[in-house]
Amino acid sequence: MKNLVLRSLTGILFVALLVGCIVGGDLSFFILFNLVTLLTVWEFCHIINKSGMASINPIINVVGALLIFWTFRQLNTGEVDDRSAMLLLTPYLTLLILLFVFELFRNAKTPIQNWAFSVLSHVYIGLPFGILCTLAYHQGMSANGYDFAIPLAVFIFLWTNDTGAYCTGSLLHKYFPAKLFPRISPAKTWVGSIGGGVLCLVAAWIMSESFARLTLCEWIGFGLVVCIFGTLGDLVESLMKRKLGIKDSGHILPGHGGMLDRFDSSLLAIPAAAAYFGLIEAFARL
Repeated sequence: MKNLVLRSLTGILFVALLVGCIVGGDLSFFILFNLVTLLTVWEFCHIINKSGMASINPIINVVGALLIFWTFRQLNTGEVDDRSAMLLLTPYLTLLILLFVFELFRNAKTPIQNWAFSVLSHVYIGLPFGILCTLAYHQGMSANGYDFAIPLAVFIFLWTNDTGAYCTGSLLHKYFPAKLFPRISPAKTWVGSIGGGVLCLVAAWIMSESFARLTLCEWIGFGLVVCIFGTLGDLVESLMKRKLGIKDSGHILPGHGGMLDRFDSSLLAIPAAAAYFGLIEAFARL
């Protein structure tokens, strides 16, 4: 009971903070996801180093991931022209070059793994949160201005998918026991995933009634994309934890594990959502 209360309080505070900062405006959004990127990359580096698979520098990789996030934000605010865009990439490209050169002087046992996991921390974590800036600025109704509806919807769809999957799976798994991916996550069932998808459709309908950014069909497509790739993102992190031999990525959120445990679904759902909107725009121009 004590653990349940702790988990519930942490969950409520987490959701309130995330929603409040996204809805609160450009500055609170920027501060929040700077912090999220920093903590998540730091946690990733810690679990990789602890596993012994590689030896990577958390400070350098945090800076690399933050540079990606800042670059995406600046590119999407409309404050940078095309001629200046390349200059924004210069700090990250410089860090990336130094990251490779650095291994020449370390004399480490696992240089290739060090390179691979360092770049992975940028691509797996820094890039998705950078792309979230594209959804916040580019997909909004206000030209070159921050709009909270789309990034907020990503997390609403993820939460409704998790809730629907848990409730449906708990109620119906005895009657429909087929596992979704037993090799990686034995607890996930097909019936739970379908239940999560159905609740996502309900959330998409509510969003279409609340925000006229997209048509009903576009909202439904958006919800399904986030639902599917959010589930895959969860499985990807489960695979990583299984290979590393850990249960939770960290303990920063009491009762909920670490930052990767809380944002794993979004790390695939955000790029997938950006690709979805890119396809909509491409077809609209035909």
